[in-house]
Amino acid sequence: MSEPLSSGGQFPEMSLQLTEGGSISLPSDLSTPLTIILFYRGHW
Repeated sequence: MSEPLSSGGQFPEMSLQLTEGGSISLPSDLSTPLTIILFYRGHW
């Protein structure tokens, strides 16, 4: 992503690996149009 999202901007398509296995595709796998996504870095 080269530019920050602005209010009302569309979330970019991406696929993420889940820690318990499997993956999720964003935003197509979300069940609601209003979602908060938090990215957490687990190891420093």
